[in-house]
Amino acid sequence: MNHKSTEKRVAIRMFEIWTEKYRPERLDDIIGHTEIIGRLKAFVKEKSLPNMLFTGPAGVGKTTAAIALAKEIYGEDWKRNFMETNASDERGINVVRSKIKDFARIKPFNADFKIIFLDESDALTQEAQQAMRRTMEKYTSTTRFILSCNYSSKLIPPIQSRCAIFRFKPLTDADVQNCIKHIEKTEGLQITKAGMEALLKVAEGDMRRAINLLQSVSIIKKTVDADDVYSVAASLRPEEVKEILKMALDKKFLDARKKLADLMIMRGLSGLDVIKAIHREILHIDVPDKAKAALIDKLGEYEFRIVEGGTEDLQIEAFLAQVAALE
Repeated sequence: MNHKSTEKRVAIRMFEIWTEKYRPERLDDIIGHTEIIGRLKAFVKEKSLPNMLFTGPAGVGKTTAAIALAKEIYGEDWKRNFMETNASDERGINVVRSKIKDFARIKPFNADFKIIFLDESDALTQEAQQAMRRTMEKYTSTTRFILSCNYSSKLIPPIQSRCAIFRFKPLTDADVQNCIKHIEKTEGLQITKAGMEALLKVAEGDMRRAINLLQSVSIIKKTVDADDVYSVAASLRPEEVKEILKMALDKKFLDARKKLADLMIMRGLSGLDVIKAIHREILHIDVPDKAKAALIDKLGEYEFRIVEGGTEDLQIEAFLAQVAALE
């Protein structure tokens, strides 16, 4: 009986999601956004909030900041006065008219106002945004709204003007590295220098991505090196990208095409994965600035074609052909 209980506890621990396990509980524990956290703590001190808009790239702490803010304002009652919903799940007008409006109508529990946190709000349709604007007006006395998005330009101006805007920036490599080292020590892992560099390069300031990659590798082995990271991330290594670009620049188009095709098949890469990997390395290859500018211009064109539905293999090959034809 005890043996089975131990196995169950081990299984639960193995499948713990580290992004939740290591999510900061307090505003003071959030790293990399000193100015924003200072403003939020001032609101906590006054026990008063405006409607807010958190905007910035993925994985930099927007949701964490909203939850930590609610915990500090409400204490143990935070779940009764805080509702989190994701607009990418329900992006139509019905989610505003039913789910959000119903919660806004409920009287706050032992507090002056409730908080509705709408994640990925830039996914809302135009009609839903208009309904949200009206809801924000109607329930301003009892409810505060925190909207989170990657692109604030996708929100209608009336919503933006009703919110205090907080712009979250990508985390620095130092911030991500400090968090990763803490997890490394806590989980009994060993991350090589090359492995850490790979994690930072692939994450690009996205803490969630870095932690998810680390957990995925740790399930396989306790020593994390660069090969493991790039394999799990389904990403091209910098030296591989540079080699492919060099082949193309040396007019060896067929060799570059074959090597890239083999890597895409072997690692299951998408066209956009390749575009992003190439974009990271173009600025570091040994060609004149004018040539780099031309390559980035072409890269943007082919990314657009892929996003619009172009055949990925054909578009990537066309880009390599453009590189090979560069004078």
